[in-house]
Amino acid sequence: MRIYLQTSAITLLMFCALASPTCAQAPAGGAILESIRAEGSHIPEAQIVAETGLKNGDLVTKDQLQLVADRLGHLGLFEKVNYEYHTRVDGLSLVFHLKDAPRVPVLFDNIPWFTDTELGDAIRKSVPYFDGTAPEQGSLLDRVGEAVTALLAAHQRNVAIEHEVIANPLGNGNVLQYRISGASVRIARMEFSDPQAANSRALQQHLSEIVGKPYSRLTIDLFLAEQVRPIYLQQGYLKAQIGPPDIRLTGNPNLPLPDSLPVYIPVAAGAQYHWNGAHWSGNTVITAAALTGTLGMHLGGIANALEIEAGLDRARDEYGRLGYLDAKLEPRPVFDDAAQKVAYQVSVQEGQQYRCGQLVLTGVSLAAEKLIRAKWPVAKGEVFDKLKYEDFLLKLDRRSSEIFGELPIHYDQVGHWLQIDAQKGTVEVLIDFK
Repeated sequence: MRIYLQTSAITLLMFCALASPTCAQAPAGGAILESIRAEGSHIPEAQIVAETGLKNGDLVTKDQLQLVADRLGHLGLFEKVNYEYHTRVDGLSLVFHLKDAPRVPVLFDNIPWFTDTELGDAIRKSVPYFDGTAPEQGSLLDRVGEAVTALLAAHQRNVAIEHEVIANPLGNGNVLQYRISGASVRIARMEFSDPQAANSRALQQHLSEIVGKPYSRLTIDLFLAEQVRPIYLQQGYLKAQIGPPDIRLTGNPNLPLPDSLPVYIPVAAGAQYHWNGAHWSGNTVITAAALTGTLGMHLGGIANALEIEAGLDRARDEYGRLGYLDAKLEPRPVFDDAAQKVAYQVSVQEGQQYRCGQLVLTGVSLAAEKLIRAKWPVAKGEVFDKLKYEDFLLKLDRRSSEIFGELPIHYDQVGHWLQIDAQKGTVEVLIDFK
């Protein structure tokens, strides 16, 4: 007999090769488990089998198998859990068919006394397949938190661990954050291994934003991204490795852990790169020479990543000025490590050109609307110049006399939207005053 079951809906499809009494009665009345397998997951099969709690030689029933499948489903690791079993004279063979659920990175936020490696090792004692990622929901999340709690308790830190899925502030998607509830640990000081960061006056002026504040790995990572990494990027150290933050404790390890900690930031600057040009593909409206000119870079000069990105923004603005509102630029750095040079391959998707449609104004007096329309910089039917549009919005925000003259104006904020009609090739402008 072969039976397929799915945990999301109890659906039974029974196939019996031989209509024998043994086939008809098993496994509802119980059968000896002869083998168990798991397919479709990147988690090692042996670890999934261990998670079921079943072992060869167990007497199992259909209801028990469903409970086991439900338990696997509740972990959150699997988007789908199906299983099938075959009954024979010598016992029952069981196969789980699994589909892994999406996972997100795990961030240990204010647990500074242990490295990510130490925390991971502690978690793997009870969750051997933990790899630094986890599903966004399920009972597994509590088990990870319990493992961290046990590690802290073993070092005289009896605290509560909470977890939450949050937007990744340093990239796309989400992260699963674990943090100590009500923690009072603070940052005593921040030290850098590299002199460029340690001696930076600009950086020293920003340290007060973080030193003395509650310890937070998320806050530190944001500080490194916003205040430290740009120091290296603007000097051409495009592959600089910064962090992760390290806590270097001294003294008797058997004493309670301190509440104020020095944070050490390892920095490996790496090679300093020089500009080796840009190569464009997909562009027809603007020439490669003109696009390269917007970058403002010089061959052989320091490859200042901040200037490169600003130059790419100017290239995007140039497309916007010409009405190509959907234009996308996808830069890819190509490194010549031996010569310490970098060139950029930039793929361009220009999209279509848009012309100005209706201008819709709400929330202003008729007198103010008349003045706005009189000064509106893009006539209906003209190529929509996004730069003129954005400049006009700035004047509205400032309640510029260039638009309103001596007319009294009463609004606090300006809302604005572009309503694109790709079929007509037009864009309507909606501006709301509040």
